[in-house]
Amino acid sequence: MEHHPHEVRLSRRIAAPPADVWQVLTDLDLATSRLSQVTELHQITGGPYAVGTRWRETRRMMGASDTQEIVVVENDPLRRTVTEAVDGATRYRTTILLESLDDAVATLVTVTFSAAVTDPSRLQRLALRVVAPLGLKLTEKSLRTELDDIARAAESLPH
Repeated sequence: MEHHPHEVRLSRRIAAPPADVWQVLTDLDLATSRLSQVTELHQITGGPYAVGTRWRETRRMMGASDTQEIVVVENDPLRRTVTEAVDGATRYRTTILLESLDDAVATLVTVTFSAAVTDPSRLQRLALRVVAPLGLKLTEKSLRTELDDIARAAESLPH
């Protein structure tokens, strides 16, 4: 049985067409130079960004580093991508949705991040109740930074 996920959803308008935003999102080679929280990225699978693409990513947030193995579980180019990382009994899922705005000269990017715990123990349930509000605030701050970084990179691509 899966515990209800803790979820954070944020949207941001980016003054770049969906194709440029998609390029920033899916070009893993440039992630460490474009995304301020990503300090290391090692691709596990080769080839283009697609379902099954897998990489190991180290992020620095709130003064701590954390490394996760991430896999693309859904992919609809230029529109939507979903990635997952599993850490013990917790499954983290990130959905990024792109919506074309203003005749495709701008993009509305919506990021939804959720954490679901499979079969939480009593201690985990208590921890989730106690730290969830703080965790969600910190997650929101991190996602906002990520969206700002994506916007900066996409808006500066040459046309």
